[in-house]
Amino acid sequence: MIIYPAIDLRGGKVVRLREGDPNQQTIFSDDPVATAQSWIDQGASWVHMVNLDGAFDRDSENLKILENVAKLDVRVQYTGGLRDMAALRQAWDTGASRIVIGTLAVREPARVAEAVARFGADAICVALDSKDGKVVTHGWTEPSAHTAVEMGKRLYRQGARHALYTDVRRDGGLSGANIEDTVALARLTGLQVIASGGLSQLSEIEQLARSGVIAGAIIGMALYQKRFTLTEALSAARSA
Repeated sequence: MIIYPAIDLRGGKVVRLREGDPNQQTIFSDDPVATAQSWIDQGASWVHMVNLDGAFDRDSENLKILENVAKLDVRVQYTGGLRDMAALRQAWDTGASRIVIGTLAVREPARVAEAVARFGADAICVALDSKDGKVVTHGWTEPSAHTAVEMGKRLYRQGARHALYTDVRRDGGLSGANIEDTVALARLTGLQVIASGGLSQLSEIEQLARSGVIAGAIIGMALYQKRFTLTEALSAARSA
């Protein structure tokens, strides 16, 4: 199971938001490239980078940050504001190793098949971010009519093989991961699911890894608040 330390970008800074709310923001670093290097030094092979400005439809210099981080010895899973094929191509050309599609995948599922054909199945991940049982889009501000399992099955038929599942109510709050729904999503859809949102204890990482169906876990606030180290998280995933 791959551990992805999170680098959420807003205004050129590394931040964390509680439940995706821009009014509940904590700044952790003014130097995202240095933050990425610190995760690499602790053993990260991937980082999960979120362009929050893009998710909230605001201009930013975050693609330049992506370019600089991609030059380091790490692969970047990149998301935020990628709502058309031109944006996907730009992120890919800038250095992303995997592109996470959220709003576009939910609104236009056929675009997932197009993206998979263009970039390859391993380069595309669909975001099934859920709030109160329904998938949400546009920076977690707009609910859809679909559950994560319903949407996951549909996107699997379109060629998606990787999915990111975030329980929005738990994100940034250190309240614990929604392990039950995350594992169920993987088992019911066949997708390689990456868990996100609320991870706060090493035991949760071990539980996700022991399930045998979870492909990865994104860890943000727990690392930034030093609940445990990345080295410990990687060890927990391996030992399980």
